[in-house]
Amino acid sequence: MKTALIIRHVPHEGLAGFRDPVEDAGYHVDRIDVTDPDFPALDLREPDLLIMMGGPMAVYDQHRLPWIRCQLRRLAVRLEQDRPTLGVCLGAQMIAAALGARVYPGPQKEVGFHPIRVADAPAAAPLRHLHEMPVLHWHGDTFDLPPGTERLASSDRYENQAFRRGLNILGLQFHAEMGRDERFHVWTSEWPEDVEATGHDLDRLRADHERLGPPAVSAGQAMIADWLAEID
Repeated sequence: MKTALIIRHVPHEGLAGFRDPVEDAGYHVDRIDVTDPDFPALDLREPDLLIMMGGPMAVYDQHRLPWIRCQLRRLAVRLEQDRPTLGVCLGAQMIAAALGARVYPGPQKEVGFHPIRVADAPAAAPLRHLHEMPVLHWHGDTFDLPPGTERLASSDRYENQAFRRGLNILGLQFHAEMGRDERFHVWTSEWPEDVEATGHDLDRLRADHERLGPPAVSAGQAMIADWLAEID
């Protein structure tokens, strides 16, 4: 059986709605936290599929979180070998950094359900399910488009919402995995200041989650299924 390894940067940012299409594609899913004592020695080239999730830290926090530099170094080796890799939010920023792009604070936080525009390009085909659909965003950092990659999606606030290198490397800034997972309520409890900073009301955001979350997850699952069917 093919193996998929999930890297969790914080316990409340997991695979969520993406688990079903990954398992349906025939992968045995395992998980490791960056706080696990075994993480520093882990060979990131080994899994058939590597998925890196989000987190409140930043790629440029390496001085305070040395594991970030360690993860980036090993990730770069995996990407050099074009091994199938998916990054979500912080995970996408890590892919961008490992490919040589700059990651930096954006002009404003993007929190809440907002639509994305999917590029009219063959590489963006798996994302067609999400075109103009409100999906969950929760980030304040952004990145330059990495060399050798193709922009797949944008939003009104951020140009780089998704990118791809070839068939196997996919970065998603947004959270199409979230919308049915109770961990969303941990996010709103952990980071209410993020919600307030973008002019949102917590009650309104929770109502949007109930209304817009399920269709966004369904579309996200279709996207991941299509991408996994294409990878080498």
